[in-house]
Amino acid sequence: MLLPTTSAELKEKNWVQLDVILVIGDSYIDSPFMGSAVIGNILANAGFRVGIIAQPDITSPEDISRLGEPRLFWGVSGGSIDSMVANYTALKKKRKSDDLTPGGVNNRRPDRAVIVYSNLIRRWFKNTRPIVLGGIEASLRRIAHYDYWTDRIRASVLLDAKADFLLYGMAERSILELAHALNTQTNPRTIRGICYPINAKQISQIPPDFIELPSFQRVKNNPHAFIDMFHIFYQNNDPITAKGLYQQHDSRYLVQNPPSLYISQDELDNIYGTGYTRTQHPYYEQMGKVKALETIQFSISTHRGCYGECNFCAIAVHEGRTVRWRSKSSILDEASSFSIHPEFKGIISDMGGPTANMYGFECSKKIKTGVCTAKRCLAPAVCTTLKVDHSHQISLLQEIRRTPGIKHVFVSSGIRVDMVINDIKYGRKYLEQLVKYHTSGQLKIAPEHSETHVLKLMGKPDLSSLDIFTQWFEQINHDAGKEQYLTYYTIAAHPGCTDQDMRNLRRYASKKLGTLPEQIQIFTPTPSTYSSVMYHTGLDPFTRQPIFVEKSLRKKEQQKRIMVAKTKKRSHEFQQPKRSLTSPLSVATRNKSSPVIKK
Repeated sequence: MLLPTTSAELKEKNWVQLDVILVIGDSYIDSPFMGSAVIGNILANAGFRVGIIAQPDITSPEDISRLGEPRLFWGVSGGSIDSMVANYTALKKKRKSDDLTPGGVNNRRPDRAVIVYSNLIRRWFKNTRPIVLGGIEASLRRIAHYDYWTDRIRASVLLDAKADFLLYGMAERSILELAHALNTQTNPRTIRGICYPINAKQISQIPPDFIELPSFQRVKNNPHAFIDMFHIFYQNNDPITAKGLYQQHDSRYLVQNPPSLYISQDELDNIYGTGYTRTQHPYYEQMGKVKALETIQFSISTHRGCYGECNFCAIAVHEGRTVRWRSKSSILDEASSFSIHPEFKGIISDMGGPTANMYGFECSKKIKTGVCTAKRCLAPAVCTTLKVDHSHQISLLQEIRRTPGIKHVFVSSGIRVDMVINDIKYGRKYLEQLVKYHTSGQLKIAPEHSETHVLKLMGKPDLSSLDIFTQWFEQINHDAGKEQYLTYYTIAAHPGCTDQDMRNLRRYASKKLGTLPEQIQIFTPTPSTYSSVMYHTGLDPFTRQPIFVEKSLRKKEQQKRIMVAKTKKRSHEFQQPKRSLTSPLSVATRNKSSPVIKK
């Protein structure tokens, strides 16, 4: 459904006042891939009157005031990407384009959007209704955090924005509970998944079992205190095991309630069955098209969460370390619904999640008792308790191919090589399905590096599974008579990575993979990741030993150039060899504008 974004739409509905107004950093796209649309539709389906103001002009009251003042609260989000990541490259250069802005020019999303929008609201609406922060920018900046763009520890964004509440993680349940609490004038401070500020005089109100984090004043000057804080924060993100947290910021305290319990499969199915138009709202469409729709318009999200826990990735903190998946019938119904859309051409662009092949299985121990604190599911190796099983996804792919109106279904999300190889019974069968039916020329995998010590700091396994996987891939392509390639994702300048490590990666890619990536991503320290802790402190947070961290922008670029530079002396390395079962090919075409937050 399309929610109102103009006063004319309110008049058409005979609405005098909205209950909730969402202010967002992206254009308004009614898609299940857009958090603002999901939250707006959930509230609307619960009977609340909801409007959306997308990318408001921050220099005047015209946009922010056009829907009036909400009865219950303002919901503020920086958008689908942290606004600083959206606006700047890893080398701190301003991005010229924005795939989520009409017309594609990056000129409408402010830096630190949740702070700017909160100030904008308070400027034009004095003593207004509560301001509630949400989305990935707020979620990952909810405690004291390292900010790459100022190279310092910043305070909680909730306190910097002077907002009333912050909902973190996937907030579908907590947003409804908050709306009902405010509607009935009951205390919302007991809601799971919520953060709120208090002053020093109110400290006795904090529940006695909550854990105090090292204070903002302490962590901003003490690397070891910052590491201590992050360990506690990270280990208290699982809904089953987490305690509430609180942290002092001068005379104020940030209080974080335990995470919201994960929603059930039925609830997840209902979220995706709301009936999205999969279009940009006409008010914003007239300003120009959004490039993101080319990718997400006819894609299907099958699951959420990731147990990969890569140290440079924020998915584990934001979506959770336990994978939850939709039912097969829900996914097939969504695919069937595409056929009645006037713009659908029979092609599903992607069917997957943060990692495509995590659908349909989880560690039974984790589901019952919560995540492990002393080990991870996939690194340094696949845990024996996690019974990797691709059979559910194979069955889903087979059924979706038989859905009337569907010509092609592609899996464009990256896959975990180690999981494919670890699944003795179904791993190769799954890869055969991908190669034969669901690969559009290139299949994405993410070794990220070749050097063991760098991979360990990344939270990635070694490359022992990669050789087997590439041989399988080439053999299956050969038998199917297909000419398809692997896209390798790699990262330069991650903490621990030196110029020599990049030369070793170059040598590995040339000799083992038969190619060199044409694009390689420079590491960006994003809030609430272990890699950003390493970058700020210069320490391995698990051993407290010093590690090399490249902080020179020029030398970061130099690490990238080591991989992509072509020399006459070794030009043969850059010519793709003929297809060979022992020398698999690859094509590296990673989108250099994509932040490292979702593998």
